[in-house]
Amino acid sequence: MSPELLLLGSTFSTVFLAELGDKTQLATMALSGSSDRPLLVFAGSASALVLASLVGAVAGGSLAQVVPTDLLQLLAAAGFVVIGLRLLLGAVRAEPAAAYSESIGGETEPHGGGRSAPAPPVPPA
Repeated sequence: MSPELLLLGSTFSTVFLAELGDKTQLATMALSGSSDRPLLVFAGSASALVLASLVGAVAGGSLAQVVPTDLLQLLAAAGFVVIGLRLLLGAVRAEPAAAYSESIGGETEPHGGGRSAPAPPVPPA
């Protein structure tokens, strides 16, 4: 096997194994679960991973010489806080009855209850 294929294979397997179960995959799963367009979530996630990998491969360690490592970590942490807050706000705003009803294709009642038979008419007084 050629050295180029060995390098490609070892890079692929290292990055693939490193990405399994990490925060990027978990964030992608959360975004996909809150969207009805999983292929668009995949395209965005894959594009971001490719771009981040390109920056890492091209820039290498030189970015850390220009931008302090602490600042890079702070920016990354702030980005994850923003993403986490958006996910939390979306979950808090979602009405459980509406989410359940949408999953079964029905309508929700104003009081948020389940499906029931219509109330019998009230006799005139």
